[in-house]
Amino acid sequence: MTNRSSAAEDEAAKEDRAGNSDDQNASGESSSGSGGDKPEGAVPFSTRRRPEPESAEPAAPVRRPGSVQKPRQATANPKAAGSAAKAARAPAKGAAAARQSAAAKPAAQPAAQKPQAQAQAPADAPKPEVRPVAGPATLKKRHWGLITSFLFLAVIPFVATVGYLFTVAEDQYHSVAGFTVRSQEQAGANEILGGLADFAGASTASDSDILYEFIQSQEMVQSVNDAIDLRAHYSQYWPNDWVFSIWGDATQEDLIWYWNRMVGVSYDSSTGLIEIQVKAFDPQTAREISREIVSISQSRINELNLQAREDAMRYAQDDLEESVELLKNAREAITEFRTRSQIVDPETDIQTRMGVMTSLQQQLASTLVEYDLLRGTSSDNDPRITEAQKRIEVIRDRIAIERRNFASSSTETGGVSQDYPSLISEFERMTVDREYAEQSYFAALTALESARDEANRQSRYLATYIKPTLAEASEYPQRLVLSGLAGLFLLLFWSILALIYYSIRDRS
Repeated sequence: MTNRSSAAEDEAAKEDRAGNSDDQNASGESSSGSGGDKPEGAVPFSTRRRPEPESAEPAAPVRRPGSVQKPRQATANPKAAGSAAKAARAPAKGAAAARQSAAAKPAAQPAAQKPQAQAQAPADAPKPEVRPVAGPATLKKRHWGLITSFLFLAVIPFVATVGYLFTVAEDQYHSVAGFTVRSQEQAGANEILGGLADFAGASTASDSDILYEFIQSQEMVQSVNDAIDLRAHYSQYWPNDWVFSIWGDATQEDLIWYWNRMVGVSYDSSTGLIEIQVKAFDPQTAREISREIVSISQSRINELNLQAREDAMRYAQDDLEESVELLKNAREAITEFRTRSQIVDPETDIQTRMGVMTSLQQQLASTLVEYDLLRGTSSDNDPRITEAQKRIEVIRDRIAIERRNFASSSTETGGVSQDYPSLISEFERMTVDREYAEQSYFAALTALESARDEANRQSRYLATYIKPTLAEASEYPQRLVLSGLAGLFLLLFWSILALIYYSIRDRS
């Protein structure tokens, strides 16, 4: 009996554990079938009791949520034990079936089942934490500061700029003029060589480059101011239009700064074209200033042309003067030589002397022939023979004297104050100097004529391709463009300051 009752209790405990495992499987299937979401009214897994390990002792009945069992009393009647086991198994199976059916239902159950499921949950289960709902957004102190900074740094300056441009700024009129520097010399090899020089890296300042810098210089401003009172015109709206006007007591440096604002110069270095744009408070003054700029530029080009011509002529003239002085010195030296030596032309003189020597030698030869004939036909006492001998001696003495005169500087013997070889050498040197001076003089004359022709051919002039215009309507200041640029830069400035502020705030 006892063995049967213990076996029945063991069987009841196993069935109870099987019910618990079925219960767990049912809950797992329900969770996997619904994508991980728990069905409404299900008991949390953490609150379920784990099955107790098997032991030799009789298994205690398992309590289910919503069901209360009384403790079983030990009895020795096997039938009573069997009925008690069946009674214990019946509630367990009923609870397992109820859980499986609850897990198989869809997640969208009526809200009426929630209180029943919560009632079945144990009282000690933890409640989920629910965070409070966020309240409505409100402006903080930093937000008000950002709005205030945008108002004072962007909106108010933009409104002030637009108001100034459309209500205070005076209308300005512009005049346009265009010109370039031309030369009478036709384009040829010079331009090709100039292009090769630019390609190689060498560069020389052209007349257009010089004129471009001259228009922006102090000399140009002073010249225009002498012809047209720039201070009186551009300061007539001071201090109302203080942005686009100049103060009445402006210095020369201030006037140059304001000149570069009101006079725009564009220059194309490839073509040499220069275009100026002058702005003034009335169209007539703008055109007068443009005309004055063109006139002064023409005068400056003429000065450059005259200077280049004078430089070219001066070099040729200097060469001519040097050659004239050289020729004069050479001729004076020859004149002094002739005065000192009393020989006009040493070559002619020596030819004359050589003629005398030739004549004496011829006379000596004929006298010797006669002397030989006399000796052959007459006696030694013949006076003709004596006369022939004397004549021969005289001729020989004269020949010796003439020969000594070529290398003697004594005037007693009929020679000059200097030996003939030295005289010939000196005269030849002077002759070479005179010939060189004459050739230099002729070359200098030719160079002077060529320089004059070249200067006339390379004369430059100012060619005006756009005459100073007269405006009919005001186009400056460009109010819409300036307003847009002012708004853009003010917005960028405020955005940069806001970003800097928030970056420092986040780091701190």
